[in-house]
Amino acid sequence: MAPFRPRIAIAGGGPSGLALGLLLHRRGIPATIYDLRGRMGAEELAKPSGMLDLHEESGLAVMRECGLWDKFQAAVGDCSEAMRVLDQHGTLLHADEGELAYRPEIPRNALTNLLVEHVPAQSIRWHHKIREAWSARSEATGATEITLDLGAHGRATYDFVVGADGAWSRVRRLLTDVAPFYSGNQFLTATLRHASTRHPRLAELNGTGVMTALGGGHGILGQRGTQDSIRVYAAVRTPDENWATTAGLAGKTAAEAKAVLLRTQDGPFHSWAAPLQELLATACDEETRDNPGCAADIKPLYMLPVGHTWDHRPGVTLVGDAAHLMTPWAGEGVNLALWDALDLSRALAAVSVEAAAPDAAAAWQAALEPHVRAYEQTMWARAREKAAETAANMDLFLSEHGAQAVADMFKRAGYA
Repeated sequence: MAPFRPRIAIAGGGPSGLALGLLLHRRGIPATIYDLRGRMGAEELAKPSGMLDLHEESGLAVMRECGLWDKFQAAVGDCSEAMRVLDQHGTLLHADEGELAYRPEIPRNALTNLLVEHVPAQSIRWHHKIREAWSARSEATGATEITLDLGAHGRATYDFVVGADGAWSRVRRLLTDVAPFYSGNQFLTATLRHASTRHPRLAELNGTGVMTALGGGHGILGQRGTQDSIRVYAAVRTPDENWATTAGLAGKTAAEAKAVLLRTQDGPFHSWAAPLQELLATACDEETRDNPGCAADIKPLYMLPVGHTWDHRPGVTLVGDAAHLMTPWAGEGVNLALWDALDLSRALAAVSVEAAAPDAAAAWQAALEPHVRAYEQTMWARAREKAAETAANMDLFLSEHGAQAVADMFKRAGYA
């Protein structure tokens, strides 16, 4: 009799969902990945997409276990591990070359494509949006079945579903009513390309890695990336979740938005040093030149409560932002997501049911239960620690004297 093959679905084709799919594939466990987006083409892949620094115990461990180490190393290098911290007056308070930790930076698009290229093409269902998910006990098999409503693509039923579907996860609703809440800060993102040749003074200001300028509760962050770019983030701390609308920025281009950000008296960066204002203004102008007519990319940042958990239920669990959404102030989001994928793949690989008997699905779920419970307990504990660190960093970075506080933090960590 043929061995039982559990029906496994992964909701979401971001780094955690793709990594989980690839790790399972390498263990001979098929899974279907659903993603509402389409596969990126060459032009989209080439665009600057923000850089992700992968950590040894999490992101880098996944690259090794996926057999992608050599290809990963070939994809890094656009952004060094150097860090510069300035105050709003342009005074350099801290600089290092990342010498105390190996955390190489890879473009988000490159990481996603690296994983996509090694997941079997037939395993990914592009342009599939999960509208709803529900669970029910099968009278025929006694197993818990999870059904996904895929809209125009119909419905599909699985023995196990993993919610890797991000901040506003539909799968999470099977486990908890808790939803993300507004964190109190917003990011405007803009990119200037070919910085070394077209804007050498700004390239020198930013340095080869990450530049963080902080003060008055706000920040201007620059990160080097593909196409010799600087991806600039304007961080604005405000209790107003609808700040973009309130400030008159909704629907405005980045070039139009810069006037509000830099204007006299009420703009968050009106009194900042001229070179920092120039970096932000130039990035906004370049963003609009590259994407004429497009509205500025302004996003309120959301988070789940620190220590968020749920009551375990058979047949379903969460990874990544769906499980522990946090702001980017500790650089842990993608690393935790990849760590989740690694641990959950090992949990799923630990269980097998040999016979295709009528009760095989129920037997497989029963055998899997302690492994998934252990995965969730471990994941909750580390997510709680990293979420608390992230929340503390957010308050530190976006404090009145954030630059000095961050420089002091690096000094305590042993950086010169």
